[in-house]
Amino acid sequence: MVVLEEVSRTYQTKRGQVRALDGVSVRVERGEFVVLCGPSGSGKTTLLMTVAAMLRPSRGRVRVEERDIYAMSIRQRAIFRARNIGFVFQMFYLVPYLNVIENIVLAGGAAGAGAAPAEARELLGRLGLGERALHRPAELSAGEKQRVAIARAMFNRPKIILADEPTGNLDPDNASVVLEHLSEFHRGGGTVVLASHGPEALEFADRVVHLERGAIRDSG
Repeated sequence: MVVLEEVSRTYQTKRGQVRALDGVSVRVERGEFVVLCGPSGSGKTTLLMTVAAMLRPSRGRVRVEERDIYAMSIRQRAIFRARNIGFVFQMFYLVPYLNVIENIVLAGGAAGAGAAPAEARELLGRLGLGERALHRPAELSAGEKQRVAIARAMFNRPKIILADEPTGNLDPDNASVVLEHLSEFHRGGGTVVLASHGPEALEFADRVVHLERGAIRDSG
């Protein structure tokens, strides 16, 4: 499903170069639930953004669904990402002036899915948010916002969901709900790669990949 070959990503800062990823090679098989573990600054977010076709590596090759995603044009990458990849951010990133339904169907734009409120409402019902469809993000709790973000990630029926610390801003009860929804996607045949520096997600994982200073220290 995902193959990274000797991937590095270097940032230029005022203090010099920072290597966020350092020669990372890893495979994620179709239908796996992989948890990326490591402290803040270990490279988890950079790895996810690279797999999501959002951040070109400085060196190395990234293949998703057997496609070299950085050999594509910017437009081709956007279409490929919308059709194949759902992304869940720690900070939700919902559009504040759109209601829940509008935030979800917004994900269909690059894939050409258009507005499909019936599908979005069905998805919200499954996530326990049926009565929140017309609410705006400011009217939702943190747990509800993250469930909307998951619905947005699932809207185009992606093959893979990438989740960057999706429980980082949630209390334990809401964190469990979010992880269970991601696990349900996984049980339905979807692939999940989730970054976390806490232990909550480990019980859902098929495999845990440990990152330290931009390099893989253990993958088993």
